[in-house]
Amino acid sequence: MTVTRKDEIWVFAYGSLMWRPDFAFVESEPALLRGYHRAFCIYSHIYRGSPENPGLVLGLDGGGSCVGRAFRLGADVAEDILAAIHAREMIYDVYVARRLPISLTGRTGSPRVVAHTYVADRAGPQYAGKLARDVMVKLIRSGRGTAGKGRDYLANTVHQLHQLGLTDNGLTALLHDVNADD
Repeated sequence: MTVTRKDEIWVFAYGSLMWRPDFAFVESEPALLRGYHRAFCIYSHIYRGSPENPGLVLGLDGGGSCVGRAFRLGADVAEDILAAIHAREMIYDVYVARRLPISLTGRTGSPRVVAHTYVADRAGPQYAGKLARDVMVKLIRSGRGTAGKGRDYLANTVHQLHQLGLTDNGLTALLHDVNADD
């Protein structure tokens, strides 16, 4: 049986999944998703905060575009991997699983594939929306949860983007503000 592009199973990552996928993949490369942008728009009560001291994590919010990392999964393990990713991402009641077209920007002609990803649910109870810059900085600085500090989450995301040869000037500037003295 010949596997075609249509049969390939891709995952689009834009936050911690880029630098901590926790699953085996066949290949990985930079990718572009249109129609959504990466934003610190999700209150974290588990991974990067607690109900008493919420942190802030990334979500894909409507509008704009987002550079990230695409992973192609092996067909024989894809179902189990997708189930594990779903369990990891849906710990919050604020994401919606979607299959969206992405462009593989590391390839000539940037071919398009459909990828599994998670977008922010604006009706979800932990959806923060667009916060003032000083509020974002405070939540990221003080956020600590089962997966670590909010500051490390932001730094690792910026580092991974740089490793992929991608830039997100907004995240880089936010990291500068988070690391600046009060």
